[in-house]
Amino acid sequence: MDTVKYMNNWLESAERDLKTADSLFLNAKYDWCLFIGHLVIEKALKALYMKKKNIAPPKTHNLIGLTENLEIHLTEEQIVLLSRISDFNIDARYPNEKDSFHNLCTKEFTREYLGKIKEIYRWLLLQIKQ
Repeated sequence: MDTVKYMNNWLESAERDLKTADSLFLNAKYDWCLFIGHLVIEKALKALYMKKKNIAPPKTHNLIGLTENLEIHLTEEQIVLLSRISDFNIDARYPNEKDSFHNLCTKEFTREYLGKIKEIYRWLLLQIKQ
């Protein structure tokens, strides 16, 4: 397995998704913006996983699960944020949660969390470069 190639594929895909999230925000598709934001973080974590473990990451959408055994220091704030961002994946997909998630995703809420997603994404990129 060419770890660097696969790691770069994850990172390139994350960058494309980040642009998509920005576009969705500009077009007031706030719930989908945060859903795609989740994918940005998931893909960055999978790239970091490949770098640190030299194997393919597990097939999961659970961001906290992806951080296990990576030997990175997460603050309590980052753990809470990753848990919340993981919820965006579930809430945007399943009918029982979809309507309430859509209503939660106001412009202000989405702007705040998209900013947090970008912040933790930049932090993850720094972890990959180390």
